[in-house]
Amino acid sequence: MDLALTEEQAAVRALAAEFTDREIAPYATDWDRAESVDRAVIGKLGKLGFLGLTIPEEYGGSGGDHLAYCLVLEELGRGDSAVRGIVSVSLGLVAKSINSYGTQEQKRHWLPRLCDGQALACFALTEPGTGSDAANLTTRAVRDGADWLISGTKMFITNGTWANVALVFARTGEAGHKGVSAFLVPTDTPGLERREIHGKLGLRGQATAELSFDQVRVPDSARLGAEGKGFSVAMSALAKGRMSVAAGCVGIIQAALDAAVRYATEREQFGKPIASYQLVQELISDIAVDLDAARLLTWRVADHIERGLPFATESSTAKLFASEAAVRAANNALQVFGGYGFIDEYPVGKLVRDARVMTLYEGTSQVQKLLIGRSLTGVNAF
Repeated sequence: MDLALTEEQAAVRALAAEFTDREIAPYATDWDRAESVDRAVIGKLGKLGFLGLTIPEEYGGSGGDHLAYCLVLEELGRGDSAVRGIVSVSLGLVAKSINSYGTQEQKRHWLPRLCDGQALACFALTEPGTGSDAANLTTRAVRDGADWLISGTKMFITNGTWANVALVFARTGEAGHKGVSAFLVPTDTPGLERREIHGKLGLRGQATAELSFDQVRVPDSARLGAEGKGFSVAMSALAKGRMSVAAGCVGIIQAALDAAVRYATEREQFGKPIASYQLVQELISDIAVDLDAARLLTWRVADHIERGLPFATESSTAKLFASEAAVRAANNALQVFGGYGFIDEYPVGKLVRDARVMTLYEGTSQVQKLLIGRSLTGVNAF
């Protein structure tokens, strides 16, 4: 066991930290209020290679390992979780799926554009009536000669109104997970309509959308993976995606710790800094312990992936712990700030709002517990 970063990993982390401090953190509050990050940041992420991490260079990627990927997401999450989510979805869920399951034509068409930021992707799995119950999705793709006609609705799709391509999961056969297939659908295809969802509690800078498909025609060459194997594509993507969420939560916890320490050493009450009071130090130390635990659990997932070991249960464990820890850490930081924490001039209120959704998407905390429990017992719980 060696927890030291390589020179390359340390350099990537330093680059991501500098980029976050310069291009993201100063604008996070304004983007949150406007409910939109500056889209110019996407091209900047691509230029630095952050949108191509772990993707082979032959397809326009920047290579690197999964720990380097986690380090970048930690830093982006520290600056603004909305930006972290853009990368997690376009790269983590879609580009990596294309790299794993795509044909040579699909890889060469989509990956270079996604990696350099010229294009963005969204992951269209969730529906209005099927969130955790993804195996029973109702969006349908019907054969029409050499093409497929896709009809249905997807909900809460990150990057939905910005994406150039959607990885869409639709029913092509029998009920249940064996009847689902995956398709790469350009978002300018006739019959596809997108509506942005406003008024979110957190991650307000992300373009979250509802997608409606009305007889959207795509060729069979747009299918990603074998017919009827789309659910496997989705679950494989989400297993790695949960690592991405956990890494972003580490960033939230780090931001909470930084803010709490800074404020506690500057703010005075009763003639001395509030950092000198035991219960304030308790709040801060609890954040620090959660930070270390969440980070190590997340790094373990990256290590398992690199060594070719099973990682799905470890990913669920990291996502469960880190997301719940991010909520605790943000709440503790707000408590340190007192009333000022309730005002959006200070960063901790946004951290509370952004952290809360982490326990919901890419599998709720309850779903993670079921996955972990099934792994340990071999029994499906209901």
